[in-house]
Amino acid sequence: MTTTIVAVVILLGILIFAHELGHFLAAKFAGVGVLKFSLGFGPKLMGKKIGETEYILSAIPLGGYVKLLGEAEDENLSAEDEKRSFLKQSVWKKIGIVVAGPAFNFVLAVIVFTFVYMWGLPHLTTQIGDIQEDSAAMEAGLAINDVVIAVNGQKVSTWTKMADLITNSKGKALRITVERNGQVKDVTLTPRLQKAKSMFGEDIDAYKIGVMPTGNTLIERMNPIKAFGASLVQTWMISKLTVLSLVKMIEGVISPKNLGGPILIAQIAGDQAKAGLIPFLMFMALLSINLGILNLLPIPVLDGGHLLFFIIELFLGREVNIKWRERAQQIGFVILIALMIFVIIMDIDKMNNPKPLQESPKTIQK
Repeated sequence: MTTTIVAVVILLGILIFAHELGHFLAAKFAGVGVLKFSLGFGPKLMGKKIGETEYILSAIPLGGYVKLLGEAEDENLSAEDEKRSFLKQSVWKKIGIVVAGPAFNFVLAVIVFTFVYMWGLPHLTTQIGDIQEDSAAMEAGLAINDVVIAVNGQKVSTWTKMADLITNSKGKALRITVERNGQVKDVTLTPRLQKAKSMFGEDIDAYKIGVMPTGNTLIERMNPIKAFGASLVQTWMISKLTVLSLVKMIEGVISPKNLGGPILIAQIAGDQAKAGLIPFLMFMALLSINLGILNLLPIPVLDGGHLLFFIIELFLGREVNIKWRERAQQIGFVILIALMIFVIIMDIDKMNNPKPLQESPKTIQK
């Protein structure tokens, strides 16, 4: 229990700090006054004022905020402060300040992934643990314990890289180079289209050769430049999958019951912390990307809602009516509360009805 609490506090603290730091730095860069920088919301636990900004630690660690000068229209400001007020800035500056929060969540993910790739991640080796009957691999003469070292001359050391090359072959013949009992051997085979399940549970066709891994792993470490490049790719791929997941949920392909709330996040954070630093950091990066994307949704109260109003302002050439904005904010708040209640109910249901453990890596077939 203690591990879970500490893990959640660290996880949320870093995610919230990164997000609010984006807003804070963008506001400072734009010349806008920052009155408060709070980690958490609700009652103030402690605070310290440095310059015009009060840095606060609040009681409820499920969010945070940056209060900007002139953020509300009813503030009485001096002529000098008017120039530094948020609402008096150009629409582009306001957009930049709003976008900076989610953007820093993506930056945090890139930094974390870079560290993880430099530290080293376990990957399934390319050693064959089993071969499907009447498969392309069996007909080509591949054998259990063969180690695939190249596909069409392209070297492979991980099962994922090998599987990607097979899947992307689109059914064209492949030259598979394997090491068997210390000797190197080439075989030619043609992947076959087989029924499979996508990560979203949809029935799909995929090209496979009918082999499964042993479950053995190796640690792959990268130099800083390669790790940074890989982290950019990973962040982009997870972002795409997150957006696609939201689309699939709207289409009804994925059940909304798959949504996770604060209880599930706390449970996973605790489990990942117990598993080690790297699993915990991977979860942090994943959650940071999700936080960045969710904050960009065009829901009033969220950054995406503010962004939507500023984009409308950009096209209209004037600010959106304050009454419309206030009404939209109220609706957005109700939506968020309803969503929070829903995901908490789903979290409780998952705790009472846990799913069975996933199958071991040895069941992965390619």
